[in-house]
Formats: sequence, C-alpha cells, structure tokens
Amino acid sequence: MEAFCGSKLSHFWDSNRTLYWDTPDLTECFQMSVLSWIPCIYLWLTFPFYFLYLKKNNKGYIMMSLLNRVKMIFALVLWIVCWTDLFASFHEMHQGTHIAPIFFVTPLVVGMTVLLATFLIQYERLRGVQSSGVLFLFWFLSVLCAIVPFRSKILQISLKNTVEDKLRFTTFYIYFGLIVVQLILSCFNEKPPLFSGVVTDPNPCPESSAGFLSTMTFWWFTSMAIKGYKNPLENKDLWSLNKQDSSEVIVPKLLKEWEVEQDKVQREAQASYSKSPLTTEANHVDKPQAEAEVLLMEKGEAQQPSFLRCLLKVFGPYFLIGSAYKLLQDLITFINPVLLSLLISFIGNQKKGVPSWWGYALAFLMFFCALLQTLILHQHFQYCFVTGMRLRTAIVGAIYRKSLVITNAAKRSSTVGEIVNLMSVDAQRFMDLTTFLNMLWSAPLQIILALYFLWQNLGPSVLAGVAVMILLIPLNAAIAVKTRAFQVEQMQYKDSRIKLMNEILNGIKVLKLYAWENSFKEKVLDIRQKELHVLRKMAYLGAVSTVAWTSAPFLVALTTFAVYVMVDKNNVLDAEKAFVSLALFNILRFPLNMLPQVISSVVQASVSLKRIQHFLSHDELDLDSVDRKNTTAGFAVTVVNGKFSWAKNDPTTLHNINLMVPQGSLLAVVGHVGCGKSSLVSALLGEMEKLEGEISIRGSVAYVPQQAWIQNATLRDNILFGHGYNERKYRSVLDACALTPDLEVLPGGDMTEIGEKGINLSGGQRQRVSLARALYSDSDVYLLDDPLSAVDAHVAKHIFDKVIGPDGALSGKTRILVTHGISFLPQVDNILVIVDGRVSEVGSYQHLLKENGAFAEFLRNYALEDIVEEDESLVALIEEDEESFPEDAMSNHIDMVDSAPSVNEAKRQFIRQISVISTDSENTRKMSIRTRRQSERKHVEPPPEKKREMAEKLIQAETAETGRVKLKVFLEYIKAVGPLLSLFICFLYGCQNAAAVGANIWLSQWTNDARNNNTEASRDMRVGVYAVLGLSQGVLLLGIAIHCRAYSMLRAARVIHHNMLHAILRAPQAFFEATPSGRVLNRFSKDVDTIDCLIPENIDIWMRTFWYTATVLLICSALTPIFFIVIVPLMLFYWWVQVNRIVG
Repeated sequence: MEAFCGSKLSHFWDSNRTLYWDTPDLTECFQMSVLSWIPCIYLWLTFPFYFLYLKKNNKGYIMMSLLNRVKMIFALVLWIVCWTDLFASFHEMHQGTHIAPIFFVTPLVVGMTVLLATFLIQYERLRGVQSSGVLFLFWFLSVLCAIVPFRSKILQISLKNTVEDKLRFTTFYIYFGLIVVQLILSCFNEKPPLFSGVVTDPNPCPESSAGFLSTMTFWWFTSMAIKGYKNPLENKDLWSLNKQDSSEVIVPKLLKEWEVEQDKVQREAQASYSKSPLTTEANHVDKPQAEAEVLLMEKGEAQQPSFLRCLLKVFGPYFLIGSAYKLLQDLITFINPVLLSLLISFIGNQKKGVPSWWGYALAFLMFFCALLQTLILHQHFQYCFVTGMRLRTAIVGAIYRKSLVITNAAKRSSTVGEIVNLMSVDAQRFMDLTTFLNMLWSAPLQIILALYFLWQNLGPSVLAGVAVMILLIPLNAAIAVKTRAFQVEQMQYKDSRIKLMNEILNGIKVLKLYAWENSFKEKVLDIRQKELHVLRKMAYLGAVSTVAWTSAPFLVALTTFAVYVMVDKNNVLDAEKAFVSLALFNILRFPLNMLPQVISSVVQASVSLKRIQHFLSHDELDLDSVDRKNTTAGFAVTVVNGKFSWAKNDPTTLHNINLMVPQGSLLAVVGHVGCGKSSLVSALLGEMEKLEGEISIRGSVAYVPQQAWIQNATLRDNILFGHGYNERKYRSVLDACALTPDLEVLPGGDMTEIGEKGINLSGGQRQRVSLARALYSDSDVYLLDDPLSAVDAHVAKHIFDKVIGPDGALSGKTRILVTHGISFLPQVDNILVIVDGRVSEVGSYQHLLKENGAFAEFLRNYALEDIVEEDESLVALIEEDEESFPEDAMSNHIDMVDSAPSVNEAKRQFIRQISVISTDSENTRKMSIRTRRQSERKHVEPPPEKKREMAEKLIQAETAETGRVKLKVFLEYIKAVGPLLSLFICFLYGCQNAAAVGANIWLSQWTNDARNNNTEASRDMRVGVYAVLGLSQGVLLLGIAIHCRAYSMLRAARVIHHNMLHAILRAPQAFFEATPSGRVLNRFSKDVDTIDCLIPENIDIWMRTFWYTATVLLICSALTPIFFIVIVPLMLFYWWVQVNRIVG
C-alpha cells in the first residue's frame, strides 16, 4: 500500500497518530484511498439493483425542471474538477515528476462515479422518481468522508503556514463545496410525473411524493398532526388512499394468485389420478373398485390449494423490505454493548493517559447508534403495518367476493356468523401478526448474537444460560399445541354466538312481539360462558408461558454468573463484565419475551388461515351453466332436457325441463305450492346445480324475487341502483309501479332513507320498489317471481296492466312471470304448468282449458271469488266507500275496472267452463270484499300538505369518540374488573418491578466486591440473594398473570358482554330500524374479541412500561441528581405530546 501511495504521502495507517494523540488524524494515504473510495464502492454496488428497480417501476415522465438543471450543472462541474486532478497528474508525470499511482486511480474512480451519479439523475427523472434515496446516501457519504481531509488540510496549513500542492488543495475545496450543494439539492423533491394520480387527486397523500429524508423521519405526516392538534380529525380531513393500498388493486391481485393456485392443484390432482395404479390394482389384485375410489378421493382431499402461498407471493416482496430494515436494526443493536464496554474501560483507564476525546467520541457514537436504530426500526414497523393493512383488506375482499358466489351446499356449512367472524376476527389476526412476524427469525438471531458476545465476555459459563433456554423450548412447544386446540374450540363457540345474534337481529320484531328476549338472552349467555371457559384455560397456559419466558433472561443471567464465579477462583465479576453482560441480557429480554407471543399469534393465525382457506375452497356457482350467447333464432330463453338440484348430493328438484320462450313474449309459470316454480327461476339465474341439459338466455336479465331486497339508501337510489337519473323515465316508472301515491305519505318523498332490509316500508311497498328497480334497468329478459302476491288486488291489477301485461311498459320484452293470480292468466301469451318438478303442460290459456288437465285442476283448487268480484263487487265497493278515497285514487281505480272489458268477458267464459264450483263461494266472496275494503282503507294517503320539505336521515353514520379517552371509560372498565382487584394487580406489578430493581442493585454491590478483594468470602451469599430476588419476580409474575388474565380481565369481558347484550335486547324497535345489524354484529364479534384478547395484553404492556420507567427515573435521579435538569423538560414535553395527541 505504501508503494501505491508513494513516498510523498505518509504510511497507510498510523495507530498512534489516529488513536492516542490529543489531536487525532488519519494519514493522507488512508484519506485519499479508503475515504475517497467508500462512497464510490457504495454507488457501484447499488447501481445494478437500483437500475433494475427503476426499469421495472416506471412512475411516469418528469419534465426538466430548474432543480434538475442545477443538479446537472453542479454534477458536470464536479466531474470536471475530478478530471482536473487526473490531468494534472498526467501533466506532472510528463514534466518528469514521479507521481504515485494513487493520484491517477482516485481521481479516475471518483470521476467515473460522479459520471454515474449524473446518469442516474437523468434516468430517475425519466422514470418519475421525485426524490432519490440512493443518491442522497451517496452525497451524504461523500460529505462525511470528505470532512476528515477538510479538517486535516486546515490543520496542516496552521502548522506549516504554507500550502504545498495548491492545485489539489483548491480542487479539493471546490469538490467539497460541490458535494455539499448536491447533498442540499437532493433534499428537495422534483415535481410529480405527468398524468400521475398526484396531479389529478384533489387531496393526495403526501407520502407518495415525500422525499427521502421526509420518508425516513415521517416529516410528511407533520401537517396532519398539526391539524389534529388544532381540531378533532374527521374523515374529510384524511388524505386520499394511495392507489397501491386500495382494495381495487390489492383484492384482484390476491384473487388472481388464488385462482392460479387452485388451477395448479387441480392439474396436479388430475395428473396423479391419471398416473395412479389403484384402479389397475383393483382389477388385478382383487381389490374392490369402490375401495380404490375411496383411496383416490382421500388422496385428492389431501391436495388443497395453499392460501398461505398466495399471501406470500402477493405481499412477500414488500414485506421483505421491512425485514431488511429489521436485520439492519438487529445488527446495530449489538454495537451499543461494545461501546459500553469501551466506555467502562475508558473510565477505568482515564488515569493512564488515555485522550479525553475518547469519552466524547464514545458517547456520541452511542447516541448516533440509538438515533439510527430508532429511524430504521420505525421504517421496519411502517412496512409491517402497511403490509398488515393490505393483508386484511385483501382477505376481507376475497371472503366477501366468495360469499356472493358459493353454492347452496356451501351456504349450509358456512353460516352468516362464521362469515362475519372470518371478515372481522380472522382477518384482523393476520394484521396483528405481521407487526411482529419478523421476530420468528429476528429473535433467534438476536439470541445467537447475544450469546456470542456473552461467550466473549464470560467464556464457557454462558453455556449454562443456553441450557436454561433449551429446557424452556419443549415447555413452550407443548403450550403452543394446547393453545391451538383451545383456539379452534373458542372460534367454534364464537361462530355459534355470532350466528345466534344474527338470527336474533333478523327476527327482532317477532322476538319482541312474543317477549322472548330473556329466553334468547340465556341461549347467548350459555354459549358465551362456554367461550369464556375456554379463554380461561388459554389464560392459564399463557400465564405459565409468560412466567417462563419473562423469567428466562434473569435465569440465564443467574446461572451464567453463578457458574462463572464458582468454576474458577480467578474469575472475578467486575463492573465491565457484569454491566456489559446485563446489557446483553437486556437485549435478550425482548426476543425471549416476544418469541412466545409471536408463536402464540402464529398459532392463532394458523387456525384462522385454515378457516379462511376452507371457506375459499368451497365450490362456486358455475358461471358457464347459463349460456349468455344465445344464438337460437326467435327465442330469448331456452332450456333443453334440464335437470337441476340445489346441491350436487341433493335429490333432483327439477326433472326433464324443456322450455323455449319466444322473444318479447309473456310466459306465466303456475303450479301448486312447492312444485318448483321458484326453483325454475333460480335455475335460469344459474343458482342451482345443473346436472344435465343446457340453458341459454339472450341479453341482460332483471330479477324480481318473492321477498324484495332493499338497500339501506334512499328510495330513489334503490330504484336507480347505480344507473343514471332520467327524470322522465323515472317518473313513468313510479307511475307504472303505483309508487306515486306512496311518495305523498313518505316524509321525504323519493329522497326518504329506507332502513335496513326496508324496515320502514310495508311489504307491498317493498315489492313495488323491487319491481320499479327492475323496470328502470331496461333489461332484455325479466324473471318475475310472484311479485304481485305482496300487494293488494287492485294494486296488482294496476301493476299488471301498466307494467307486465301486453299493454304495459314491458311489452316487447321477454317476461317470465311466476304467479298465483289466476285473474291475469287470460292475458299472457303462454302458460307453463309445473307439477312435482316436471313440466306438465305448456300452451295458451284457451288451449290448456280445452285440455282439461293439470292447469284446469290448478284453477279448480284456487279461490274463484277473486275472479267474480272484479266485475260484480268492486264498483259497488268503491261507490259505497267513495268518501274514503282521494279523487285521484278513485279515478285510477275506476279506470282500471273499465279498461279491460275483454278480460272480464274471458273470465265469464272461464266460469261457464268450470264444472265444479264451491257452494260456499258467495260467503267467501263477501269475506274477500270485506278484506279488500279494510286493505284499501289502509292504503288511503294523507293529504298532500303533510308532506315534509326535507328528508329525514333514518340511519345515522357511525361516529367515533375524538380527543382524549374520557376518564369514564377507564372507570367503567375498572368497575367491571373490580376496584380492589385492580389496585391489588397494580401492587403486584410494583412488587415485581421492585424485585427486579433490587436484583440489579444487588448485582452492583456484588461487582464492588472485586475492588475490596472480598469476592470469595461473600460469593455464596451474593449468588443466593440474587437467586431469591429473581425467583420472587417469577412468583409475582405468575400471580399477576393469573389474577390479571385468567380472572379479572375475563370477568370484565363477561360483565361488558352481558351489559351490552342486555341493552341490545331491551332497546326499542326504533333502535333496530335506525341501526344496521352489521354494526351491532361488529360490536359482538370484533369488539368483544378486542376486550377478550387485546385489552389484557395492552394493559400488561402498559403496566410493565410504567413501572419500569418510574424505577429507572427514580434510580437515575437518586444516583445522579443533575439528571433532573435533563429529565424534567423531557417529561413535560412528552406529557404535552400525550395530552394533545388525538386518540382514534
């Protein structure tokens, strides 16, 4: 190296000059070689990976800005300066001066690196990078490495009062100034790329355009923190979600990978089936064929698609970036114990002439390492939190999508309660796990590194501590296995409880009508008691695990120190060995504490993973079962030899269905109750299993079910259903569906908010809204499943004439009408009669009457008074009660009666043709007339002047408390736990922390024995007391865990759930009309799970942190009173931050 640097420069390394002078300095050779090459090596090593990343991720094109031009100019000038040094060296060599190789190599390397940086500046602009972390670190390293020669040259001038090499002296300071300017410029951001979402978004998230420094320090979040400090934050204050974090991007990615995984498993199963020798062996070795099929089935069941593999493919790469930060943070963690050892040695050797700047340097390095560790750790958590958020979003989206397409057989096994739990509890488990998932590899790594440094410090004695940890592993494994079994059992009880709560909320009207609240309350509480019993067992196991692993660092320290001092009399436990070892044991404490918790979380997540994987593996409805590309000329709906069932293993529901519906015709489907009419409509929709045959439908389909499906939205939104608003079309739909009079009754007209499941509408109104939605959609084919059964007879006639009939709004559309209203049958084109799941007859009304078959039998079995009363009694009824109707309603009903003379004539012909007429039809007709009179009186609208101007909001948006958590919340929880028990738990925490502090103080006194040469005499006593203090910590921890988790917290969970259930069941009916059932179910699923599991853990963490902080402050203040000068302002600052923090 000296030949490389030449005789002009000093040696490459001079330890005396660097480490032991009062004004330390590095040699010129070291400065020109190593310090100059460090940033260059960094950039060249990073360039290939960064270039590939930029090539793969193109964010757009950034126009050449003033900032970019200035960067380019300074980079080119910097390149010229570097090459000036190189050409000066060539010039001196040409003059005959001997020039060392370093004067050629270093300017060449630095110049080429600056040229590479110039290329990256432009390439980043072309790829849409607004701020470069790679170049920022390069300029930062360049400045950091240039500070040493900057100081050295000034010291040389002050000593020699002259400059030997004026050219290189000048170029260096120009170089230094330029790299400082480049470092400052790299702190600023470029403009967003052209056509990016940041430009078009009115409220973009600043994270996407934040610079490197802003990202590392989270400075981009400052504006939101200030806004939250001034006013409580609301939804409108939040920034728009980053596109890569939105469900429209995340969910399709996961679903795509899941489909690939399913296809892969299916191909492997088919390949293994084709290669399997079982069938052949069954023929040659007399093995029954059925047995071979069972074996193949079991083999196929073992091969299931892996949902975990899909999650790793989608979210693994992004999560690995956080893992890289975690690895870096773990390595930096072990620098502080090394620095602490040097600092203790420095204090002990201060009288031996060690320079004082060592102490300052070590203190600064410890501070810098802590700062760097904090920045890196929080970047790791940012990646983990974002991954968890994306993971939960994708899982919830996948489950929701699956719940819409699963088969009827799957719906029997996967209840609503289970699906709610999957989306709330199980998905949340994955989000919680990702925060500390890296501890699975980080904890063993930290343990191994800590044991390595302990070996260096204490020698083979550390093996005793390793033995303690190894002995704890089987215990933890057994606890994890048992916890997993309890977790499965607990989730089953939770599913049952949520299922029952969903049934209660769906039938709350009936439940309150019959006063069944207490009965159902007992059922829920019975399931809840079983769930709490399982949770108590899990708490006992958790208590043992917590005690074992929390005491592990102390047990390791105790055994290690005891073995160290007892193995050899020459082994003295001095301050350096003791406190450096304690620092390493404290590092061990976190991974040893976290590892069992992470393992427990992994166990819980594995249970959730299997549940989700099982649900997503359910069979789906076959989207290709209905051919949407119908090419049959003249027919809109065609069914050929159709055979359908509700599930593959269920008996066949529909047999040998053959149906051809002409384009634009009206087909009525009739039959007895339960004969399969609605099943036929479901088969046309593709919701049944097609066992045989073909179905084809031409064009779009609109479906009106028997039970109307109503959204929690305004009446208009329910009708529009996402389509554009057309005033003329909308009003005609309202008139056709007889909804215009109802608008006069509703408080806000068509802007009235409809409650969940249409709870504030009558059955007839809900059905007419459902029909209006289908009519407004303007589809090609309409499947109407008995839509007239829920409305009054005169309203049904109006709807048939104006909407469904030959002169209605749907004339010209293909309509399939399932009906029991025989009065409308003469007006339909064709009638399909179904008997016991088979097509009995198809034909026109007159044709089927002449056949005198199943259709005629169907007509005989239904009440005939509905036909007779239309032409005899209705007009008399209207005349009798004319004063009860508004004028417009009267005219409408009279028009309806007068507008169909041909229909009435057809009815009279039908009556003459029917041979058997019930003798009591007259009495029945009178009863029907009375019923209709009552129904019509119910339908009377109030005067129009009572209509309100503004629509009232029925269901209010769910609100969250803002600001600080009120003291009342804490008091309610303490009351549920028990005030005396809460104080006793706090006392136990204090005693446990006091025992820990006492153990540390005792260890400090133990190390003082080395000074007094009293190590052997007091050795046994020191070890014994230290052991007692440690064991007392374990006993107190066990008491805390049992009292806190297995008794008090579960008692609070039971009381809170009981009070919430009591309040819900005692709530008035108006509460259920204004509160969506999903909101209530969320309280009983996710929030109850939070009370059961998360709150006890958070209380435990808070109590430990509080007592640990309090004891540290007390000890430091007692030993070093000047510590108050620093700690009091810091305490006030942190108190101010916590008081003014927004708690979401």
